[in-house]
Amino acid sequence: MKIGALFIDESWISENFVRASGPGGQIVNKVSSAVELRFDARRAGLPDDVAARLARLAGSRMTNDGVVVIFAQRYASQPRNREDARERLAALLLKAQEAPRPRRATRPTLASKTRRLDAKGRRGAVKALRRSEGEDA
Repeated sequence: MKIGALFIDESWISENFVRASGPGGQIVNKVSSAVELRFDARRAGLPDDVAARLARLAGSRMTNDGVVVIFAQRYASQPRNREDARERLAALLLKAQEAPRPRRATRPTLASKTRRLDAKGRRGAVKALRRSEGEDA
């Protein structure tokens, strides 16, 4: 399975079918239509920067062992949930492959400096008016 620049081996993905929660009547108690997809990110041998971004993006969906767990129960059918879980994993991996744009430092304009100093002067004048005549601070 190819996702962006990465090749994901099917052996790194395990799927477990469980019963879905929520409405559905008696059929919910009989059919295991929800999918719990597990992707072993450590065994996948991802580049260090991609692995770090994946851990940040996955958040609580990643276990301490580096396994990303995606639970899909949106649809009533097992194949649709399986497809949905794989699409969500692919989206997560594609997002992790995007390198963040480097921040370029900018300088404040002269006009913004002038506005800031004018606002400080006005605020100081307001506070000066609050002082009583005998105070010098």
